[in-house]
Amino acid sequence: MTIGKSVRDQGGDAPEGGSRGIKADGEMEGSSYNPLGNPGMEHWQATYVSRGGLEDRGNVFFAAIAMTRMPMIITDPRQPDNPIVFANGAFLDLTGYAESQILGRNCRFLQGADTSRDTVAEIRQGIDQQRAVAVDILNYKADGTAFWNGLYMGPVFDASGALLYYFASQLDITEKYNAYQSSIQSQKMEAIGALTAGLAHDFNNLLHVATGNLEMAKRQIHGSDVAVEALERSRNALEKATRLTQQLLTFARKQNLQPKTVALNQVALALSEMLAPTLAPAITLRLDLGTGMPPCQVDPDHLETALLNLVMNAKEAMPDGGNITVSTAVVAAPAAARHAAGDGCRYVEIVVRDQGEGMSEEVARRATEPFFTTKGPGTGLGLAMVHGFAEQSRGTLRIDSTVGKGTAVSLCFPAAGAAPAPAGSTAAKTGAADVEATSSRWRAKTILVVDDNADILTLTTQFLSSQGYEVEGVSSGEAALDYLAQNNHVDLMFTDIVMPGGMNGIELARRVSQQYPHTKLLAATGYMDQLPAHADAGIPLQIVPKPFRFDMLEDKIRKLVM
Repeated sequence: MTIGKSVRDQGGDAPEGGSRGIKADGEMEGSSYNPLGNPGMEHWQATYVSRGGLEDRGNVFFAAIAMTRMPMIITDPRQPDNPIVFANGAFLDLTGYAESQILGRNCRFLQGADTSRDTVAEIRQGIDQQRAVAVDILNYKADGTAFWNGLYMGPVFDASGALLYYFASQLDITEKYNAYQSSIQSQKMEAIGALTAGLAHDFNNLLHVATGNLEMAKRQIHGSDVAVEALERSRNALEKATRLTQQLLTFARKQNLQPKTVALNQVALALSEMLAPTLAPAITLRLDLGTGMPPCQVDPDHLETALLNLVMNAKEAMPDGGNITVSTAVVAAPAAARHAAGDGCRYVEIVVRDQGEGMSEEVARRATEPFFTTKGPGTGLGLAMVHGFAEQSRGTLRIDSTVGKGTAVSLCFPAAGAAPAPAGSTAAKTGAADVEATSSRWRAKTILVVDDNADILTLTTQFLSSQGYEVEGVSSGEAALDYLAQNNHVDLMFTDIVMPGGMNGIELARRVSQQYPHTKLLAATGYMDQLPAHADAGIPLQIVPKPFRFDMLEDKIRKLVM
């Protein structure tokens, strides 16, 4: 919102029969959308006129006001309650009111339940100070439809500086306002996502050290059931913490996805067969499935988890019962995806709709933020995780909710063949070379372990040594290349992906694959945003997610080196 400068002392020299204006000089930029496309300099923020009446309507200037598609009104602050005394046809078109329903009324009839009182107070401040105002305000049309109004208003004085009127132009900026707010929210979520991913990555390393040492200790204990049970309880608690970390990574769109060709109708049918018997008798699960549905490329396990979250949310929104409807359809590219997919790209949509209490506009706007919840105890990560999964799958999540009427949450994904495989996905071909068959007898294989975390490096090298491998550990990509230069025969290099402050695991793997093609490559990470690079570069790199169990690591290594 912007309030213009005081101009009451700048009048007195309007030409006879004419008018004079005070230029905006780039000061009136208080709206989220500016129809000029640049800071307004030449248009007026206040006017001085030599004739103050509205009776002369036979000139070209009045004709221009009547012909323009810009809604305009004039109010008279000299009359009680500052009523509207003129409205052009475009204002009638915008609001849906007849002229007889407008003239003589204060503009507040356009306000409604969700109009910001703070914004109204700011407009009143501008009027009281006889200054121009530029603001976005939520108004309502005659049929009750809400719209965002890009309001610009300024004072009109007579030649002596006495206030005569207020002139106001309006503009329905709903679509652009929503896009502007979505952009702000997207930037906010990106910042939260970056912070979340960094914390989750560090937490993953700590979990890996804890679970790995527990696994090593369990392997060393014999004959003590109590100790083994204690270690098992610790491991179960750490696995729960690991799942929470994976949810954080999913929100941050850095989870390891395994997309496959999926038919949404089949997913919906399987979901209903699984969930229908578990729902309370007062809740009915209904299906409304579209016909001719093309498949899409998504991770089926993560999709199932996302839909389970949505159905559980719908159930909790209806404590007294009601219908949960799962529907599918073929739709055009959502507005949020058109810049990447193009208007002609087909999408498939699956929607979970309830008849619950619904959400306010503020709650719906924040619903996908991590840790935001209105349900009391809980992590507040459910919808954040679903949103992250949809974004990482090149799709979108949309929430439509009305207080007292229910909520619909839709997931849209590109139809198969309409978009490339999701970023961060391991479905793309890695170019991994087939393991060469060998008839030689088994011998101790040499493994080079690369990790900047000293605890993980020690833990991994100790475990691999206990399995009969010859193991060398180094803490950086540069050190790994130095070691390989001195020890040509390394059967496998096992590296972390993210190693801050130096060469990352992807670049290290690329160099090793070029200089030492006989060395098999294996990498571990819980932070997926750098992984697509290895597919594009054709690096024969296998991936294990962090934190991993040693039996899984052992199996992966044996398949690569044996």
